[in-house]
Amino acid sequence: MLDVNGAYVYLFFMRHTTPFFQAFGPLLFGKPPVSALAQAFAIFSKSRTLSDLRKAFGSFVPHALLQPQAAGLNSRKRIFSLEVVFWSFFDQVQTPNGSCREAVRKVMASVRRKLPADQDLPMSANTSAYCQARARLPLDTMDKINTHLVERMDNHIPEDQLWHGHRVRLVDGTGISMPDTPENQASWPQSKSQKPGCGFPLMNLVGLFCLHTGALIQAAHGNRFAHETKLFKRLWGALNKGDVLVADRGFCSYGAMAALMARGVNALMRLPEKKIRKAIGSKLPKSDSFDVLISWKRPIQRPRTMTPEEFANLPKTLFLRVVRYKIAQKGYRTQSVTLATTLLETSIPAADLAKLYLRRWGIELNFREIKIYLNMDVLRCLTPHLIERELRMHFIAYNAIRCIMQKAALTHHVELKRISFKGCLDTVRHFANASSGAEEKPRIISTMLEEMLLAIAKDLNLHRPGRSEPRVKKRRPKNYRLMTKPRHEMGPLPHRKVGIENTPKTALS
Repeated sequence: MLDVNGAYVYLFFMRHTTPFFQAFGPLLFGKPPVSALAQAFAIFSKSRTLSDLRKAFGSFVPHALLQPQAAGLNSRKRIFSLEVVFWSFFDQVQTPNGSCREAVRKVMASVRRKLPADQDLPMSANTSAYCQARARLPLDTMDKINTHLVERMDNHIPEDQLWHGHRVRLVDGTGISMPDTPENQASWPQSKSQKPGCGFPLMNLVGLFCLHTGALIQAAHGNRFAHETKLFKRLWGALNKGDVLVADRGFCSYGAMAALMARGVNALMRLPEKKIRKAIGSKLPKSDSFDVLISWKRPIQRPRTMTPEEFANLPKTLFLRVVRYKIAQKGYRTQSVTLATTLLETSIPAADLAKLYLRRWGIELNFREIKIYLNMDVLRCLTPHLIERELRMHFIAYNAIRCIMQKAALTHHVELKRISFKGCLDTVRHFANASSGAEEKPRIISTMLEEMLLAIAKDLNLHRPGRSEPRVKKRRPKNYRLMTKPRHEMGPLPHRKVGIENTPKTALS
């Protein structure tokens, strides 16, 4: 429900867009403070946005994509315009535990700073208008912004950082959960083994990353019934001719290899033991290390993930290069790895293929950065409509940070892979907050941005080759009971110390 100022804002917009409200507003609320509203709109139009992060990331996001549309939902004059909502949402994603209330408070504080002390704030503190504005963010606009960020980083990759002249892409899958609402459960249902009311909706997501920049090129998601191989097929359009795709054995199949070769994409994948034994095991040497060329015949039975037309169009034979090598590194679980690749050039040594596949582990770090540091592990929106926008905003925020990291690496001549993602995130956030109020002093902002890039370039991770990092937790979780019923059915639980209060002191001594 709007307060008086909020009602004034609402009626002001309605009077200027709908003829039926021209006389209805003054009858109920009197003449609105047009001077205050005009001054508030001047603040928004002059500074374009109220997010301090725009000073650091504004040059990477096309300004034209955030302008009001000629017609449709984002064509009206609003305080929460397309640009304001985008940067507020962007700020919300990068802020630890950022809420809609906090985003609205930042907008209110920015407007308040521009208004005279004796003038009332011409907007409501309610978060409803902001949440409705987030739901109006066009998905195609967000996709275009993310594509622009990826292409910008791709165009700034130095030639000497390419792998044998090829751009390398990494692919892997992960899982995401979200609030337990009926709408989310309908789109992304939880496991059937989970009791109703005790679990959360689950989403399967497959991401395509760039090895050289760490950028998230594209992602495909579905419910828990959508297999990663099906989601992987949606990403083939984001691969260009000449790219090298590195994937683990979960994505290795005859159909995937053939489809990538038809697109001119090279593949380097680990062969599953099952495929080694059944398909090409008899053609491989018995030694622990080898580098051979083989022919892989098309399987007799059609996979369930392929249509009859797709299976019929597969070539009858694939010529691959198979490399097997042993791992002698202490602490590594795997002792022997068998790789299959469509790179048949003898100019590429087998040792380089093994080193490239070892770098595939970097995608796990990329997922950790976007899920843990940007809080995408557990999404917070309550409807699928907003979940789609929240997911894309996490992609944009992640790639924008990667753009800053690449700029710092190129400016100060340091290795991009050694720059700390978390350190860059913290540095950008605090420098943006420190530059608040300096909109009319571009020289100060330029100096602060240069110092920010220098601080990012100096914050380097230690070089620890071959370090063993087992997936274990040292800190124990709290000793709480697990939920076995919905919360409203469980009722109050007895405390662990129940009965001690009524026990005689002599019995406790």
